[in-house]
Amino acid sequence: MALPVPSSPVDLARLIDHTLLKPEATAGDVLRHCSEAREHQFCSVCVNPVHVAIVAEALRGSGVGTCSVVGFPLGAVTMADKAAETVNAVANGADEIDMVINIGALREGRLDLVLEDIRSVRAAARSRVLKVIIEACLLDDNQKRTACRLAAEGRADFVKTSTGFSVGGATIADVALMRAAVGDALGVKASGGIRTREQAQAMIEAGATRIGASSGVALIAGMSVPASGY
Repeated sequence: MALPVPSSPVDLARLIDHTLLKPEATAGDVLRHCSEAREHQFCSVCVNPVHVAIVAEALRGSGVGTCSVVGFPLGAVTMADKAAETVNAVANGADEIDMVINIGALREGRLDLVLEDIRSVRAAARSRVLKVIIEACLLDDNQKRTACRLAAEGRADFVKTSTGFSVGGATIADVALMRAAVGDALGVKASGGIRTREQAQAMIEAGATRIGASSGVALIAGMSVPASGY
């Protein structure tokens, strides 16, 4: 499922989830993000659940999707909580769901629990796009491959590298490993620490089909952004 490297800002923009997940984000900040997304035609705006309704209304008719995170950023809530959060996000207008797996369960080999967790969100999301965040920086390579397999078994649409809130973000090596693990069956979203157009293009060359970044405008303009950006 390798994509051609985007040759124009417009092509790159359609692969970007324009992301605003900082806890201090205000409604005004979110609306500015939505305005940027409308102007540049990003793929989606990705926000915390509290902002989903605002985003869905602001993007209505724009062709830009509304994406909500679930179980974010730790993944350490119950299946029932993640499912309920997903139901609420869908009711508020979410087109896409980015869920964090139960990382501890994966690391200790409780794979049935990880799979059930993914399936519960899949059921709650219904036909919406589901991306499974594996938080690759906390896993060894075998665990990353296992997480990708479980995401596929759970009928996710994408596997995603990172939340951007842990000890590391997306790497080219992880994107390549995840692409090899899922083949053409799933998309791969690279997210966390992608701050230049060159980094985004390298992730796409490695197999990413979606980019998560808080500074999408800077990416398509070819500008670097501060290290604090997610």
